[in-house]
Amino acid sequence: MAPGLPTAMDRPHFIGIGGAGMSGIAKILAQRGAKVAGSDAKESATAEALRALGATVHIGHAAEHLADDASCVVVSSAIRQDNPELARAAELGIPVVHRSDALAALMAGLRPIAVAGTHGKTTTTSMLAVSLSELGLDPSYAIGGDLDAPGSNALHGEGEIFVAEADESDRSFHKYAPEVAIVLNVELDHHANYASMDEIYESFETFAGKIVPGGTLVINADHEGARELTRRLAGSVRTVTYGEAEDADVRVLSVVAQGLKSEVTVVLDGTELVFTVSVPGRHYAHNAVAALAAGVALGIPAGELAPALASYTGVKRRLQLKGEVAGVQVIDSYAHHPTEMTADLEAMRAAAGDARILVVFQPHLFSRTQELGKEMGQSLSLADASLVLDIYPAREDPIPGITSELIIEAARAAGADVTPVHDKAEVPSVVAGMTKPGDLVLTMGAGDVTDLGPQILDRLSK
Repeated sequence: MAPGLPTAMDRPHFIGIGGAGMSGIAKILAQRGAKVAGSDAKESATAEALRALGATVHIGHAAEHLADDASCVVVSSAIRQDNPELARAAELGIPVVHRSDALAALMAGLRPIAVAGTHGKTTTTSMLAVSLSELGLDPSYAIGGDLDAPGSNALHGEGEIFVAEADESDRSFHKYAPEVAIVLNVELDHHANYASMDEIYESFETFAGKIVPGGTLVINADHEGARELTRRLAGSVRTVTYGEAEDADVRVLSVVAQGLKSEVTVVLDGTELVFTVSVPGRHYAHNAVAALAAGVALGIPAGELAPALASYTGVKRRLQLKGEVAGVQVIDSYAHHPTEMTADLEAMRAAAGDARILVVFQPHLFSRTQELGKEMGQSLSLADASLVLDIYPAREDPIPGITSELIIEAARAAGADVTPVHDKAEVPSVVAGMTKPGDLVLTMGAGDVTDLGPQILDRLSK
C-alpha cells in the first residue's frame, strides 16, 4: 500500500464515481495504491480514465455493485438516501464517508492550499496546479474540472503541496485545514442550502477559522462580499488581500487584453511585476493574481511563479474552444450564475472585437433560477442573440411555476434577442440557421448543454 493512503480507504466504493469531485478523489486513491470501485449513472470518458488506473466502474446503481469487502462507501451530497448501494452499505455495516472527509484525509501530512469562493474556484485551482508543476514542485491536486494540460482533474504528486478546490455549496469545505486558503468572492448561491447572506458569511468564517496556525488567508480586495468577510474576521487570521483596490496588499495596476491573452501588472512587496495570463478575461487575470499571492504565502518566489502561470492554458468548459467550422467558432462556458455569465460574455466581447456572439444557455437548478432568473436574463443582454433551453434539474425536483420563461422575460425586458428552445435536439439546426462566418457561439451552463458543441459543429459542416 502506498505511503499516505488511509487504511480505511484502501478498498473504497464511490457512488457517483464519474462526478467531477468524486472522480478526482478516486483517481488519487487509485494512484496511491487503493483498490478503487464505484458506480455512475452513465458511461463516460471519466469512467474509462478511472478504469485505466485500475478502478472497477459499474454503470447504473445496484446493490450487487457494492463488494462485501469494501472498506468504505464514499458519497457526495447529491446521493439520495434511497440509493440501493447506500442501503446495501447499511446492511453490511460498511462505513459511509462524505467526499469532503475523504479529500481531507488525502491532504493529511501535506501543505494544502484550499481555493474557495462563489466563482472561479476551478480556474484558480488549475492555475496553481499547472504553475507549481511547471516549477517542478510536483503537487497533488483535486479540481472540479479537467485541465487542458496536464489533462486530468486530479493527480497524486510526490511533492509536499496539495491544491484543492474547496466547495462551499454544502459546507463541506469546513472539513479542510489548509496552510493557505483563498477566498475569491462571496455571494449568495446554492439557495437550497443557504437562506441568507448571513448564513453564507458564517460559513466562510468557519472555513477561514480552519486555517492552520501561522497560515494565510488570501482574499479579494475588490469584491464587496469578500471585503465584508475580511471585516468580520477582524484580524483573527493572517490576511493578504489582492485586487485593484488602493489598499490591496497585492495590487493589480493593469490588465491589458492581448487577443486571447492578458498582460497583468501587479505590485507585490513594493516590487512591480509583469506577467502573461494565457486565457482571455479580466476575471481570469484576477484569478491568476490570487494564485500568485497564495504561492508566495507558501514561500514560492514571485519572480519564479509569475512566469510559470503563463503555462496555464485553460480548463475544459471554461471558455474552451470546441472548434471552428465555416468561419463560426464554438466555445463552451460553464457559467451558470449571473456574475459568471456576465464575466464570460464581457471577456468574449473584449477578445472578439466586432464579432457577433450567440449564446445557447441552459439554466442550472430550479432553486437558482427562482432566485436569480431575472439577473440571468439581464446577463444575456450582453449577447447579440440567445437561445434559452429548459432548466437542467441536476439533483433537484421541479418547483411549481419556475421555468426558463422567468429568464426569457427578464432578458427581453433588458432588450435582449431571446428565443426559447424546448427540444435540445433542435438547437444545432436553429444555430446553423442564425449564424454566419465570423460569429461566435457560446454553449453556456453547468448541465449537459456542453454536449451540444460538437453537434453544432457537425451541423455547420453540412
